[in-house]
Amino acid sequence: MNAVLVGCYTREMGGNGTGISVFRRTPSGELTHESTLPMTSPSWLVKHPALPMVYAANETETGAVTSVSVADGTLTALDVELTGGAHPCHLAVSPDGRFLFCANYTGGSLAVFALRADGRIDGRTDLVQHTGSGPNAERQDVAHVHMAVPSPDGSVVSAVDLGTDEIRSYAISSEGRLSPLAVSSLPPGTGPRQLVRVPGSAEAHVAGELSGELLTVRETSVGEFEFVCSTPATAAGGEALVAHLEVLDSGTYLANRGPDCVTSFEGARATADQPCGAHPRHFAVIDGICYVAAQLADALTAFPLKDHGHAEIHRFETGSPSFILPL
Repeated sequence: MNAVLVGCYTREMGGNGTGISVFRRTPSGELTHESTLPMTSPSWLVKHPALPMVYAANETETGAVTSVSVADGTLTALDVELTGGAHPCHLAVSPDGRFLFCANYTGGSLAVFALRADGRIDGRTDLVQHTGSGPNAERQDVAHVHMAVPSPDGSVVSAVDLGTDEIRSYAISSEGRLSPLAVSSLPPGTGPRQLVRVPGSAEAHVAGELSGELLTVRETSVGEFEFVCSTPATAAGGEALVAHLEVLDSGTYLANRGPDCVTSFEGARATADQPCGAHPRHFAVIDGICYVAAQLADALTAFPLKDHGHAEIHRFETGSPSFILPL
């Protein structure tokens, strides 16, 4: 299936989207809208590692996760489970496909769901509540879990907490229960949003949403991180509201709202800013083309990654896009 799934924000969250949209992708990289599965604010999507199943975070005050079959190119909504916290914003599946992890942003909690052999959700197995705050009175008054990151071997999951400037890691039991393992503190006011390991090394990068930085940390043991350094989130400098982070073979890339660009990095240094449309919330690179969910532009934008910094932008209309998932 040469297609792209697009998550969005719907009217319940002030958006203009209507659900999970399917775009057919041509060999040249053009996108054509094919269908939409109606759903409330499916803001984050994740694939099962082995089965034709996708999971959507329904980012609302109630908070839910939906399993979606993508067999034969047709989207079918299956299970809907409450996440136990408000505004779930990130999902991850364990490498062995046994568990689904959910970060509840406003709820400040991390939820775990068991997955059956067919990929369907078999109920919530645990919910861990974070507490604490940070120096930013407006954004860090309470805990805000923004990402769940399983370790490569699936034995540990790390929760990135924007509200407390921490990465809290938990050991995962065979029953899907969480046990506290380590708490790694980041510089006050960082507002960590995402954590991505650098393959083949002990280092990882952290997107500092509130500080407008890309941080480098070192994993001293599984799930335990120490701060190494930080660098401005854009090549031009100035304020940036950091969003999505990717570590690829060609380098590290960071979406920045405000300056509305995708910034490339070599090591810990920003090298170029590529304009990409208003409020780039997420992006995905497919066959050398970077597709950006420009949320406030009501469009996906696209440019060749090789021309990063001075590329021509192509635009594909869609309401309040928040996530891009290639199939």
